Amino acid sequence: MVPTVPGNPPDIVRCAYLELVVTDLAAAREFYVDILGLVVTEETSECIHLRALEEFIHHNLVLRRGSRPAVAAFGFRLRAPGELDRAEAYYRALGCDVRRESAGFRTGVGELVRVLDPLGFPYEFFYDVAHVPRLAWNYEMHGAGALVRLDHFNQVCPDVSAGGQYLENLGFKRTEDIRDEAGVTYAAWFARKDTVHDTALTAGAGPRMHHIAFNTHERHNILYICDKLGALRRSDAIERGPGRHGVSNAFYLYLRDPDGHRIEIYTQDYYTGDPDNPVVTWDVRDNQRRDWWGHAVVPSWYTDASPVLDLDGKPVPMSESAEPREMDVAVGADGFSYTRHGDTTTGFKAGNQL
Repeated sequence: MVPTVPGNPPDIVRCAYLELVVTDLAAAREFYVDILGLVVTEETSECIHLRALEEFIHHNLVLRRGSRPAVAAFGFRLRAPGELDRAEAYYRALGCDVRRESAGFRTGVGELVRVLDPLGFPYEFFYDVAHVPRLAWNYEMHGAGALVRLDHFNQVCPDVSAGGQYLENLGFKRTEDIRDEAGVTYAAWFARKDTVHDTALTAGAGPRMHHIAFNTHERHNILYICDKLGALRRSDAIERGPGRHGVSNAFYLYLRDPDGHRIEIYTQDYYTGDPDNPVVTWDVRDNQRRDWWGHAVVPSWYTDASPVLDLDGKPVPMSESAEPREMDVAVGADGFSYTRHGDTTTGFKAGNQL
């Protein structure tokens, strides 16, 4: 249950970085740098800071050597330095574990407010950050599968309804969700920037991190990544796709890194910046919600996720979902899902309708 809203939340601009704990730093470097093409900003024998090609802040992804795979931090950029005070006050009023860290606590990042939020996720808020060259015009560095921006996180949460209320209180805008006729919410998408989401909540045992997503420019970039993985005999890294989502309308590919962390390659969602942007609601039994072509979702996509760490680096205990999970209701062509709904002559209008 989310505590009472304490007051004005901090003004969040966007999701900005994720810190992953990996057990084999060399293998992780090969995957994210040599294969996927993320750019090394800074590295040591224990840690690598990476960014996408269009980024000007120090990093979007941190790979840190550790004894077991986990997620150590979800980083969010704030709109102004004074928002750090608001973030600290907001989470202290919620009764969360809050740490105010001086500049340099994280490489390339200024002063931080670190919290273990009400859902059990390690969030970090910052404004000051080291700038690095934006490589948008360095086309000699852009391979056919170029990753250009960090797009979003996806978090596994036992109670999506309560979790969604917390994110909306924090200032996130709901853009899409998946529900059933009884009103149970199985997943929901939330934005600060003017896209479909900066983060999403998926029902399941948690807190855990489902995936981090990076943008490419076009669908053909994703197809090239698949071809490259095949050519390198690394096609076993492909967990799901390529395909097109119903939710978000984006073209997607899901990969697993050497430690099992999930990364999505993502492109072509839509603008959500108008103040009256309508929420799109999908029926949990619509088999085009997760894949527009109606392909079944592989079970691991629903069951597997990365554990998260608290502010002392210890695993956060997980809780099981108290409500039905999406995989328990409809997984592909299971006899309970549908493609057409109502008038079979015109088919089903996907979205804004149950």
